[in-house]
Order: sequence, then structure tokens, then C-alpha cells
Amino acid sequence: MKISGKCHCGAIGINGVINVENAMACHCTDCQVFSGAPYRAVVICKAANFSVEGNPKEYVKIADSGNKKIQGFCDQCGTQLFATDFDKTVFNIRVGFLEQRDALRPRKHIFGSSSRDWINSLKDDQWLSLGPASDAMDPI
Repeated sequence: MKISGKCHCGAIGINGVINVENAMACHCTDCQVFSGAPYRAVVICKAANFSVEGNPKEYVKIADSGNKKIQGFCDQCGTQLFATDFDKTVFNIRVGFLEQRDALRPRKHIFGSSSRDWINSLKDDQWLSLGPASDAMDPI
């Protein structure tokens, strides 16, 4: 599947070709902190199928395992774009900014041991169509 997306301000664009079966949700504590959310949805893309327009800022993260990963993001608007190894052979592309995000449902969840206890009960919570004063809706 072809994927594409731009950061919030439009300064950086990503294009790639991926297998939808490689979409996953990462529940590791690093992803929780970086994303400000209980998990981060990503899809894996090989370097040969990946291109970037613009110049992402790179931050090197050292995981609990000692592995170093490059985190790519827009230094103007802060949109998180990808993580990659030092040789840039494989990219974990952040699903949220991709135009095709609706088609990239996570097929697996990794680091489930650090997932939040309440994650499985989200469908039971109150859902609103827009902001806090909007109409109620059933979860999708």
C-alpha cells in the first residue's frame, strides 16, 4: 500500500510503500511519554520504500535495552514522524499524520506488559462526536 503524509505545518512530507499487516500499536513507556498517549500506532517501512521531503529534526533515544533509535520529528510544529535505526534501514512511521491512517488499524500490540490497565475498557466509556459539548455517539 502506498502511504503519504505531511506534518501539521506542512514543512515535511513522507512517502512510502508498506504492508498493512505491519501496522502495530506500541505500548512501551517510551512511546507513551513521547506521544503523550497510552500507546503509539506505527507502521514499518523498509528504507528502499521510504522517502522524506524536508529536513526532520533527529533525537537519539536510548531504550531500557540500551538500543539507540533515531526519533524524527518536525522542529517547527513538533509532529512525530518516525523512528529508525542508526543505519536507517527500517522506519517505524507514525500512523497519525498519514493520509491513509483509517486503513492502518494495528494488527498487533507490542509491549503489552506496560499497557495501561484501562485500555480494554475504552469502548465502554462515553463517546462524543466532537468536543465536550457535542452529541453522544457509539464507538466506531
